[in-house]
Amino acid sequence: MNIASVEPYVTEDGRTIGGVLMELKHITLRFGGVVAIKDISFDIREGEIRAIIGPNGAGKSSMLNVISGFYTPSEGEVWFEGRKRPQMRPYQVAQQGIARTFQNIALFSGMSTLDNIMTGRITRMKSGLFSQAMWWGKAQREESEHRAAVEKIIDFLEIQHIRKTPVGRLPYGLQKRVELGRALAAEPRLLLLDEPMAGMNVEEKEDMSRFILDVNDEFGTTIVLIEHDMGVVMDLSDRVVVMDYGKKIGDGPPDEVRANPEVIAAYLGVSHD
Repeated sequence: MNIASVEPYVTEDGRTIGGVLMELKHITLRFGGVVAIKDISFDIREGEIRAIIGPNGAGKSSMLNVISGFYTPSEGEVWFEGRKRPQMRPYQVAQQGIARTFQNIALFSGMSTLDNIMTGRITRMKSGLFSQAMWWGKAQREESEHRAAVEKIIDFLEIQHIRKTPVGRLPYGLQKRVELGRALAAEPRLLLLDEPMAGMNVEEKEDMSRFILDVNDEFGTTIVLIEHDMGVVMDLSDRVVVMDYGKKIGDGPPDEVRANPEVIAAYLGVSHD
């Protein structure tokens, strides 16, 4: 049964985004007696920037881990490209065209910017281990092609000046940009960003916001974004899902979500009935 919607969706600013790429249906996630996510459903449309927001402990990162295949939901279904997704390992999800960045930077600190971004090409490498070890024939040609793709990403992210610098020596904002580059190297259809601007100053946030918009616009990449800076979320997102205590309390365009009394209460710390 194909449940993917092919109907386009028009955003508040008049931008048309595509049909449903992924649908999460009645997702519940338990860790022993702790329920991290409680019966949440929403969809992600082709070409949109979809934000997931909520107070600390709301279950946002857990939901991102469900989308990325790192967690298997206790109940519910994940549908991707119109098909129900079976239980999969994260590398199999990556092969489907889903890439992500992490809340805490997960780079190889002793490796250069270029080599870190090259690791994002692993799922696209076809030559065998022996060919790669000998670096001959197909493996040599393949690596040259992958390096050319990585150089384009380095140019796109404006980090040519640090291409040979070990990432452990880079300031935090540039490390975040390198991590984005590594995710882009996989050429994802769906890009998951877990707090990409956490710990950044205003200038760094402006740069990262510009790159996120450019990735969405120029590459047509669908983006799911977790971010605490509400100004950034409202400026970047086409639609917003709001979570609180593992439940969904809002879902819609930014202006609609911003005016939702339950969302306001959650962020202002108003007690729950």
